[in-house]
Order: sequence, then C-alpha cells, then structure tokens
Amino acid sequence: MKKNPLSFQLKLDPEDFLPATKNEQEQLVVMRESVSFWKDGMRRFRKNKVAMVSLIVIVIIMIFAFIVPSFYPYTYRDQIRGSENLAPMEYSEQELARIEAGESVFPHICGTDKLGRDYAIRLMLGARISLLVGLVASFLILIIGSIYGSISAFFGGWVDMIMMRITDIIYTIPDILLIILISFALKDNLQALAATPAFKWLNTLGPNLVSIFIVFALLYWVSMARIVRSQVLALKEAEYVTAARALGASNGRIIKKHLLTNCIGTLIVTTTLQIPSSIFTESFMSFLGIGVAVPLPSLGSLATDALNGMNTYPYLLFLPAILISVIILSFNLLGDGLRDAFDPKLKD
Repeated sequence: MKKNPLSFQLKLDPEDFLPATKNEQEQLVVMRESVSFWKDGMRRFRKNKVAMVSLIVIVIIMIFAFIVPSFYPYTYRDQIRGSENLAPMEYSEQELARIEAGESVFPHICGTDKLGRDYAIRLMLGARISLLVGLVASFLILIIGSIYGSISAFFGGWVDMIMMRITDIIYTIPDILLIILISFALKDNLQALAATPAFKWLNTLGPNLVSIFIVFALLYWVSMARIVRSQVLALKEAEYVTAARALGASNGRIIKKHLLTNCIGTLIVTTTLQIPSSIFTESFMSFLGIGVAVPLPSLGSLATDALNGMNTYPYLLFLPAILISVIILSFNLLGDGLRDAFDPKLKD
C-alpha cells in the first residue's frame, strides 16, 4: 500500500529493533574510565614535562645534600694546611707530593676556601641546611595555617572577625624588621636553654637554626590561613557537612575529616610554593649574619664569606648563588605543575 506523503505515520523496519551487536555497543561508549582525584591529578602531572624535570632536579639536589656527604672523603670542618684558596680541581703542593709518592688524593671538585676547607662538602651541607629549613618551616606553616584558617571559617561570626583581624595585624608588620628582632631575642634565650641538661639536643641543631624555625612558625602562616579560610568557607555549606552534623559528628571531626581532607590538593600546592620562599628567607637571613651559626654552613653564609674575595675568587660566590637559584626555581616550577594538575577547574 502506498504511503500518503502528508501522513505523519513512520515506516518501521523490523531490523531496526534487533539488539545491537558488540561492535555497535563499543562504539557508543564515549565516557572515559572513571579515575580517582589523585590518579587523575598524577596523570596530568606526569604530562607536564617542566614539572617532571623540576622534580628530577630536586631529587638530584637532595641526593647531593643528604647522601653524598656520607661517602665524601672531606668534612665541612676539616682545614687542610697549605690548601687555602685552591681553584676547582686544583691540588696543593703537599697533595701533589703525596700523589707523586703514589698516594691517592681525592680532588677538590669546587676548590677550597680561605681556611683550606673543601668547598664542595660545604656546598652540600649548605644545601642540606637550606632544604631542611624550607621543608620544616613549610610543614610548621601548613599545620598552624590550616588549623587557624579552618577554625576561623568554620565558626564564622565574631570568631572569624577577631581571628582575621589578628592576621591582618601580623600581615602589616614589616617582615624583615620583625625577623631580625625576634631572631636576636630568641638567640640569647635558646643559647641559655641549650646550656641546661634537658635541652642539650638544641646544640646539635644550633640555637640559630631553631630560632629560624620559630620565626617562620610565628610569622609566615598568615597566607596559608587565608587560603584555607577561603576554601573552608566554600565547603562548609556542602551536603556532606550537613549530613555529618545530622549524624552527630563533632566540630573537630568535621574540620579534620571532611573540610581539610577536601582541601588537601590546595594545601599540597600552597605548601610546595612556600618551600622556595622559606629557603630564600633563610638564605637572606644567613647573608645578613643572623641565620645559621658557624661552623655550620648555609648557602647564604657561604655567599657572605665569598663577598670579600669576589674579584679574586668569584667561583666561591657564584656556586652557592647558582645553587640557591636552581633550588628555588625547581620548587617554583614544581609547585606550578602541582597547581595545574590538582586544580579541578583546569581540565584537559
């Protein structure tokens, strides 16, 4: 029967109702495999070549600072007489005589300083001190800032107003002036404390190094607290927080298990970006002479010692300066890569 062209009746074919074949079903699947937040973030991070190269550089520097000194034949305290101000890979007359006698002498890879100390091992120890300060200070900032910011945002109202005004006051104080004042005040108190039997362990780190940690813990948590506060303000009205309250969860459990857990990506990125800032501040303090105390070397103190002989021995200044630059640049690029990988708004 011929179909009326003005009719809206559809012409049906029985083959249209047959089950789809396996190939047809596979062609209809357009969704990608479900992945977790961490797995998706690491997949995106591995695609960032600049961040991966920065991570490799940081690992190499950590091996250089923490592992190589255990096998290096010199120590940062050794003063080799007759080997003062040697150029890189240069031997002193006494060492050349020992070599001619058939003795094996390890070369001074980066030369020596004015006291005859091997400069390579001092660079290793200086990098170790700077990395320790950056990592420990950033950890302290993370703990204090995340707790302070989450409490301020969670309770809100007058609690939030008072706590944020305190951060505003701390933020307006000149950092360098306050660092110098606190460092000198803590230095004397910690030295007196280290003389007591209960706190002899302070002598292993040095009062100056402990005072640096305290300065960072007192001052530099403000930015972290503000970032955490903004994240918690956006999350505390979520459905899972309301459900946790309905189930009788305490405020502390909600902050720890629900709010801070969902801010972990932001916390990791912010902490990673805080490390180079802490390293730079420590190097600056050591450069001014209020950082790590002698005989412990720091990259900043090494640069200070090299200023007087900059025209004659420029490598003594360039080597710690280049190492500081590489460390700070690597951590900054790593932090940028982590931010791009774990920011949910940036999807490829």
